[in-house]
Amino acid sequence: MSLGYAQKLSFKEDVGTLGMSEIFDPPNVLQQKIEELASLVEESKHLVVFTGAGISTSCGIPDFRGPKGVWTLQREGKGVPEASLPFHRAMPSLTHVALVELEKAGILKFVISQNVDSIHLRSGIPREKLAELHGNSFMEICPSCGAEYLRDFEVETIGMKETPRRCSDIKCGAKLRDTVLDWEDALPPKEMNAASKHCRMADVVLCLGTSLQITPACNLPLKSLRGGGKIVIVNLQPTPKDKKAWLVVHGMVDQVMAGVMERLNCQISPYVRIDLFHVIFNQTHCIGERKYTKWSLRVISVHGEKAPLSFIKSVEISFPDRPELKVAVLQKQPFVLKREMLLRPLDILLKINLSDGCGCQFVNIDFPVNFEESSGCVNLDKDKVIQKLKDVTVQDQCCGKFSVIERKNVPGQKKELSTYAVVTNIVKYGAIAPIAKLSVVNTVAKRSKEKVDIRSDDCLMASCEGEGTMKKLRVQ
Repeated sequence: MSLGYAQKLSFKEDVGTLGMSEIFDPPNVLQQKIEELASLVEESKHLVVFTGAGISTSCGIPDFRGPKGVWTLQREGKGVPEASLPFHRAMPSLTHVALVELEKAGILKFVISQNVDSIHLRSGIPREKLAELHGNSFMEICPSCGAEYLRDFEVETIGMKETPRRCSDIKCGAKLRDTVLDWEDALPPKEMNAASKHCRMADVVLCLGTSLQITPACNLPLKSLRGGGKIVIVNLQPTPKDKKAWLVVHGMVDQVMAGVMERLNCQISPYVRIDLFHVIFNQTHCIGERKYTKWSLRVISVHGEKAPLSFIKSVEISFPDRPELKVAVLQKQPFVLKREMLLRPLDILLKINLSDGCGCQFVNIDFPVNFEESSGCVNLDKDKVIQKLKDVTVQDQCCGKFSVIERKNVPGQKKELSTYAVVTNIVKYGAIAPIAKLSVVNTVAKRSKEKVDIRSDDCLMASCEGEGTMKKLRVQ
């Protein structure tokens, strides 16, 4: 989870048992358990997955109660552990994308998560099949009409406080709130009710990477027992619910899920992340002895002009057909360039420099301008554009591709708004080392062309250029 989230929480003396030793099943035992779990998953009629921080440690997000967890280190006076990349650029683990594949296959019916990192939504789990019990650091909600807004930046507050933005529905306009719970906040009824319903229906509840210590969430899997359901726990530390479980697996979550997917002959697709941004071009014609124009170009977030563009570091603007014009380097948000020049067509080149954590350094976008004629409106199906970008990216195995989703003229103004979709990351999930060859002591496996880190609960993936799609629930 987010280090920022942990630091924003109010102080609580008792946060459960911390720093317990990790347990690793012997290779032959682990293999047997994976095969048994695969059979349970394959034969299940209503599979529910219950996830905790342990499935996100391989995404570069520290857990809380593990040997290197946030609260464990804080209790030892060692401060907060460092994240390996910005929170908003965290990539789904093999486990996250495996769950997406199981949902697409019709096997996984519902996901219950205690995490606030938004990676389940980012990886492709449908919102209607996900209960986020503790909220989402990237989501705002309208307390008036209930509209949800999924962001590509971390919301500033926790504790369901007001944020700087308002509902975009013109009939509403209420101030939005964050969705992340603080210690004393009650679990949201909508999420809790859906989670309870699916646990009662479940014949298998698979608990992944959770210590099962936080109440009342940790008691949800027990509801399946009343209908004859089975609980499976995959975690490196013992949990208070182990005695209630049909099967307890002490192994790295990614390794276990990779084994299950292999046994089910279910392929894990690469993960492609696509981010969106607006380019706004505005002009004012001035009539005199010579016609000239004042114009401005803005690169802003699709969530509004005041929202941060977290994945863009800077913007360079040049004029290939007009070398006498000075190149502009915009380092500070909002990225705005203002110019005044003669009224004649102009070719503008935008070099979008991407932030740390993106799979490529920059994207070049041609932006031709004819001051006296509109560029014409474009209004494509966003889902189709994004899917096509994904397909081409997977085929070519490189990021940085982009497409225009929409181009429209603002009524009554000489203003044009263009929406771009750009592939900022792609991740391939490589083969897992055979269980018999894994060693608790030797935690780094080397392959011929790729290095794979297999630390506790780390994501066993082949490093490429990338990441995946943030599904927008509503865009301001």
